[in-house]
Amino acid sequence: MFKKLSAITLAAVMLFASATGINAGATQALKGKIVINGSSALLPLTLQAAKEFKTLHPGVQISATASSSIAGPQAVAKGAAQIGACDWDASMDVPGFKAFKGQVAHKVAVIPFATIVHKDVKVENLTTAQLQGIFSGKITNWKEVGGADAEIIVINRAFGSGTRVNYQIKALEDTEFMKSGKNYKEVKSSGDMFTAVKSTPNSIGYIDLVYVKDGVKAVKLNNIEANADNIINGKYPVWAYGYYMTKGQPTGATKAFIEYLQSNKFQQGTLKKMNFIPISSMKDKK
Repeated sequence: MFKKLSAITLAAVMLFASATGINAGATQALKGKIVINGSSALLPLTLQAAKEFKTLHPGVQISATASSSIAGPQAVAKGAAQIGACDWDASMDVPGFKAFKGQVAHKVAVIPFATIVHKDVKVENLTTAQLQGIFSGKITNWKEVGGADAEIIVINRAFGSGTRVNYQIKALEDTEFMKSGKNYKEVKSSGDMFTAVKSTPNSIGYIDLVYVKDGVKAVKLNNIEANADNIINGKYPVWAYGYYMTKGQPTGATKAFIEYLQSNKFQQGTLKKMNFIPISSMKDKK
């Protein structure tokens, strides 16, 4: 009789679960709040990933803002963010920046960078030497590099930008930027860079490919176009890994969100469509 009662009771529980939509084998729904700050180069990817992740896990709140890469690990160190987006591994020393001790770097994307000019600039290619001359202030007129007779307006990212760090190392081969001048100005974010170059005739700057849209033009470097194939094949050098920095190893919703970005489905789907490159494509390249 006891066995019969147990079977009846179990059946009743299963019926109740079915009627109320409760899955007896399901784990507890993921909940939590994730604050992300840092790289503006990674911001479009972060926002899209957050949108997709919240559809899967509606109990997780995600807010993301961006200004510069250095702001990411700084926010994590202060406890103001769970994730600091950064265009370099901030757990290690890099030129101009000390390591953030106790932080862990998680690769989430490969970021391609391009030199951009105002849409009306009649130059399609620049050499490394020409870029060095322009951004150091030694070349000041477009006619010196095959363009029209017009003064070059140089637009740079402010100090602390990961895009600036990578562009200086990989496009300019460590040549120092000019620091001032009547035709020189600095902007804070990738979005600001796009707006500045688009609205300023005869201007030049640099940005990650996701921001290259109507109004600006990406120019070749040493006759090599900035695109995924050329980066993967080792022909185009101006790219970087994008990292999410965390204070120690992440847990809970933060861990799940990072793993979502690193998943093969996201890397080979959304990420590629947005002009980023899957981290697996670069294998062990630095």
